[in-house]
Amino acid sequence: MIPTETAILSLDVGTSSVRTLLFDGRARQIEGFGAQIPYRVLTTPDGGVEVDADELAGLSAESLTQIHNQMQASGIRPSAVAFCTFWHNVLGVRADGSAATPIIHLFDTRSAGAARALAQRIDARQQHSRTGCVLHPSYLPAKLLWLSETHAGAFRASARWMSFGEYFYWKLFGRWVASTSMASGTGLWNQNANDYDDGILSVLPISREQLAPAADMDQPLCSLRAEYRSRWPAFDGVPWFPALGDGACNNIGSGCITPDRFALMVGTSGAMRGVTEAPRMEIPEGLWCYRVDRKRFVLGGALSNGGEVFAWMKRTLILPPDEEIEAELASLAPGAHGLTVMPLFAGERSTKWRGDARAAITGMSLHTRPIDILRASLEAVALRFRNLYDIMVDRLGEPREVVATGGALLRSPAWTQMMADALGRPVVACLEKEASSRGAVLLALERIGAIGHIRELPAETGQVFEPVPEHRQIYEDQLRRQRRLYTKLFEES
Repeated sequence: MIPTETAILSLDVGTSSVRTLLFDGRARQIEGFGAQIPYRVLTTPDGGVEVDADELAGLSAESLTQIHNQMQASGIRPSAVAFCTFWHNVLGVRADGSAATPIIHLFDTRSAGAARALAQRIDARQQHSRTGCVLHPSYLPAKLLWLSETHAGAFRASARWMSFGEYFYWKLFGRWVASTSMASGTGLWNQNANDYDDGILSVLPISREQLAPAADMDQPLCSLRAEYRSRWPAFDGVPWFPALGDGACNNIGSGCITPDRFALMVGTSGAMRGVTEAPRMEIPEGLWCYRVDRKRFVLGGALSNGGEVFAWMKRTLILPPDEEIEAELASLAPGAHGLTVMPLFAGERSTKWRGDARAAITGMSLHTRPIDILRASLEAVALRFRNLYDIMVDRLGEPREVVATGGALLRSPAWTQMMADALGRPVVACLEKEASSRGAVLLALERIGAIGHIRELPAETGQVFEPVPEHRQIYEDQLRRQRRLYTKLFEES
């Protein structure tokens, strides 16, 4: 299918690959166009997770070159470029525009001590109620304080602090531009004021002048630098929208654009999110709150332990091939294993944000089989989502349905059924393969006036997993046991 009118190019810089795709004016992916380039982050023994900014920029440019060549061969010029990238990353940039630090990744935990120190300087609860972000190494306040204390030279050399998306656009356009969406996930942004938060800035060694100007956010750029204009002539002169947070785009792309549809994403990690258009948001404890754009909030929680729990079990236990695993999981009755699992292999983000929390399994006997441990662990992840769900319902109301995205979940119908049973709500499989890219495209289509509102182009969905009424009490009992175990392990010591 070749578009004759509107075509939107998408660039998605994720945590493990860079991908470009092409969509038509109905937000449908056009087959035969696109490129995906994998990359690896640098990890260090002390919890560091970094990416070289120029290397990632080079990969992003190469992915654009590949799709540019494909589009030129077909005579296609995009109407706009939509961009999304992973939230909560930061790098320092010198006055000449060169990177002074690597990109500090959202999974970098080296600033845990700095987060604790900040909690002694500022009212952490009030700070969360304004910014929607807890004092945690995931966010920029702790990262920036840690950099100032441990990498003083690079910190002093940094004239600006920004996300990768801003840095990449500087290289392409020679101008600094950011989105409200990315700024809102920093921990530096006051969600209801739609501006930087003076409270958190007052205890950090940076100033507003080192951040993207709030008044200039969300503006597209059009005129590429000469180097890139000659490299991609078909991409010059069209609006390139600033990078958006991939989690917000995932909600939009999967059709979860109103409070009555929660997005349930399970990849390596996991998240549950709801989007609402409202003038302001009261932010509950246990959840985070960011923005899609100036008029839309995204409220939710994140789990460090999603599909990685399934992957760990497959690596560690003696399990049959995938097809047999799925059949056995589906044949087992919920809770019949008699186990209680705390699936915190990678620590905890939502709801208590305890990075020191770890996994535990209780109730095993000589009769326990590997498949029992797997089933119990997958049910346990579903129960961790239930904790998020309960808080979100209290703030946004009961959803009509929950929409499942992410390969780790959609590859296992048995696990998806566990989610429906644990939540007590229908879970609908999303058939949009690249929901984040599609979400960025929908927002670009709205911005250029090709559609009046993103609701005009609903997402394609598939199988509906209805909760089994007979399973409700079983999951309620398991939830109580899991919460008691959490208290004993992490709150009574």
